[in-house]
Amino acid sequence: MKVLLVASTGGHLAQLVALREVWADHDRHWVTFDKADARGALEGERRTWAHHPTTRNVPNALRNLALAWRILLRERPDVVVSTGAGVAFPFFVTARLLRIRTLYLEVFDRIEHPTLTGRMCYPLADAFALQWPEQRRSYRRGVVVGRTM
Repeated sequence: MKVLLVASTGGHLAQLVALREVWADHDRHWVTFDKADARGALEGERRTWAHHPTTRNVPNALRNLALAWRILLRERPDVVVSTGAGVAFPFFVTARLLRIRTLYLEVFDRIEHPTLTGRMCYPLADAFALQWPEQRRSYRRGVVVGRTM
């Protein structure tokens, strides 16, 4: 199975990296930002650097949308997996248009209120995983999988 793992740096990336037992045996490619934590965590992994910042930056959102098209057409993953944040949305839109399956994992530190990216990706996601039962209030069709970290 080919997996495209998409996440902002920091805690979002750390949560995907923590799921190593899930993705380690698959053909994978990463999309994140060119930051020190990403360079260290993804050493030896195939990766593409996305455009940063994404929050309220329309030019970079458009650049990441173009990047999503290029990467998804080149890599042809079976699934796109993300924990957010903003970099995830262009990849979920493009994956939906290309009929590529998507899985979104809502972050563990947002229990009472949904994240902006989670709300945006929820209608596009084929599967929506939650780390806390309380998150079901915001995401009715979400599946509680437990904490990743």
